[in-house]
Amino acid sequence: MNLTVIPVVLVCLGLVWFVVTTLFIYDNLRRRGESVSFIWLRAMAPWYAFRYKEITKKERGKVRPLFYHWIISINSVLVLVVLAVIVHYL
Repeated sequence: MNLTVIPVVLVCLGLVWFVVTTLFIYDNLRRRGESVSFIWLRAMAPWYAFRYKEITKKERGKVRPLFYHWIISINSVLVLVVLAVIVHYL
């Protein structure tokens, strides 16, 4: 079995995790009456995530876990892509 397949599958799973988390943040902001655009979601995802962080911190005194899911998912995808490239070229 090719060792590149494992990191690529993990990258795909991480991307799904990231997209779902981004959609949950978008929906949460929309339900709160915030101005969000689905068309610009890809470009505005970081801004929406940090806005979600600020709003939840003001409401509850701490940041809700959805923000951390967003941060961990995108960073894990970045690390796994680098790992996949390294494994592929070794």
